[in-house]
Amino acid sequence: MEDVMYLMNSLWTMVAAILVIFMIGGFILLEAGSTRMKNAGHVAGKTIFTFGLASLVFWAIGYGFIFGGNANFFVGMTDFFYAGGGEDGASVSPTVFFVFQLAFAGIAITIALGGFAERAKLSAYVIFTILFGIIVYPVIAHWVWGGGWLAEHGKQDFAGSTVVHLTGAAAALAATMILKPRIGKFNKDGSSNNLAGHNQVYTALGVLILWVGWFGFNAGSTVSVDAAFFGYVALNTALAAGAGAVAATFISWVALGKSDIPTILNGALAGLVAITASCAFVEVWASVVIGLIAGVLVFYSARFFEKRKIDDPIYALSVHGTAGIWGTLSTGFFATTELATTGKPGLFYGGGVDQLLVQLMGVAACGAFAFAVSYAILFIMKKVMGGIRVTEEEEIMGLDMSEHGNYGYPEQMVLEEAKGTN
Repeated sequence: MEDVMYLMNSLWTMVAAILVIFMIGGFILLEAGSTRMKNAGHVAGKTIFTFGLASLVFWAIGYGFIFGGNANFFVGMTDFFYAGGGEDGASVSPTVFFVFQLAFAGIAITIALGGFAERAKLSAYVIFTILFGIIVYPVIAHWVWGGGWLAEHGKQDFAGSTVVHLTGAAAALAATMILKPRIGKFNKDGSSNNLAGHNQVYTALGVLILWVGWFGFNAGSTVSVDAAFFGYVALNTALAAGAGAVAATFISWVALGKSDIPTILNGALAGLVAITASCAFVEVWASVVIGLIAGVLVFYSARFFEKRKIDDPIYALSVHGTAGIWGTLSTGFFATTELATTGKPGLFYGGGVDQLLVQLMGVAACGAFAFAVSYAILFIMKKVMGGIRVTEEEEIMGLDMSEHGNYGYPEQMVLEEAKGTN
């Protein structure tokens, strides 16, 4: 019977890993659709490349830093250049678990690189992906999932509202600040211009792919088929996403007079990000509340950052950052006595403020570390490399041509160029 459970757990976790990796396709469509046509090919190519590079970094160093033995305060110190195999008596194949965790590391860097959109040199993507995968993501993942000090305090983050989403968003914030806004985004009087993405259908399809992949992200984090608890996690995930989309639709309708499509899409993603920490710890009704609040927060968060002249083309800061913070804190309110297998019950279930304070401490520590280290990395890169942003001419031309020598939409862009010369 134990052999059957081992195989079933391993099969389920492998399927979940595939779903999470498939989310990279969602991010390609989301970022390409949310940016301009002249950068579409660049978005697609660099996303595939950086996921591949992040996979190699995770294999060589990242996994050992997160889960290795002989750990210090920051990282583990064994299992580098992972060669398969692992502990006897494990409930899931260690090799399958490695692939599952590799997928999460790849998603985190993909979120972080959203802060580079339409501005950064390809060489900046390369170096930052390597350094983020060595000294940013593994430290936070070790603190929370690898038995580090936040795990010892009972921090609740079932599938990564903090570890993956807030970490990626904090790095994206550092990037947007170092790189500065895109040409034409803000006027001298502080007002902003809408540099609209070129394809809302791509963006919507990207969100749908991410929504489907999130069942691997959240439900797969059970790494077990025991009692089919992954179904409960999936239910909470689905409802929070739906609630986020509905709340964002109505808040934009009320505030703007018309429902805003990017806000609708961001609302669904915000609901998914928010429930990621709490999906295994809260009752079903609470997942709806968490999603509804996330949908409202993402609308106002996007406007908050824009008013402060922070140019965030794919809304990484609001979707993954603000919603990630709320999702992490939500368990401090809604975690139940029965489901809180990590940490303590939340405020509404007789646990007092203890768990909420632990969650707040985790948000502050992880967010500050990810931002500070990412900012330092990018600042040093900027000085050493003589700049990490493309020239004004190259940005106007588009990164498809300036960084890769061909367009993602060659026929359309050649036609546009021809019009421009007439």
